[in-house]
Amino acid sequence: MIAHIEKVENGYTAKYERHLNHSVEEVWSFLTDNEKLQKWFSELHVEELRKGGVIKFDMGDGTFDELSILDLKEHSALEFSWWEDTVRFELIEESNGCLLRLIEKINTITDHTPRDLAGWHVCLDVIQALLDGKTIERKQEWEKWYEKYVMEVKKVTQQ
Repeated sequence: MIAHIEKVENGYTAKYERHLNHSVEEVWSFLTDNEKLQKWFSELHVEELRKGGVIKFDMGDGTFDELSILDLKEHSALEFSWWEDTVRFELIEESNGCLLRLIEKINTITDHTPRDLAGWHVCLDVIQALLDGKTIERKQEWEKWYEKYVMEVKKVTQQ
């Protein structure tokens, strides 16, 4: 399911939702346990899992950017800076598993925005696949979703 993207007072938001047949605790571990985190976003590494803590982003050139953890509620919410933007994961218990929600607050739409949006989309699909014991061909999936997000971003910015 494609993210819902909308213009808000101070920029834009992109909201993704996935209903997962897995417990909040299982899904939380994929967001916060470095061993599991590496399976769906290998550039990220949690250094200090606490509000005010740090997630490091491997720039691939031997350097790391530090992303600040802005909010943390165990098994419920993880929000961190994403350079000029913010990314928030929320977990809500459901009768047959949980709802995983990702909200990205975007200050400014750039040419790179559809790439990031497609990337988050595929990341969520990979988390779901891993939890279900499956795999996904990331590059093919990203290419498919990238074109859709280019169109979605155009719709929102032309309103």
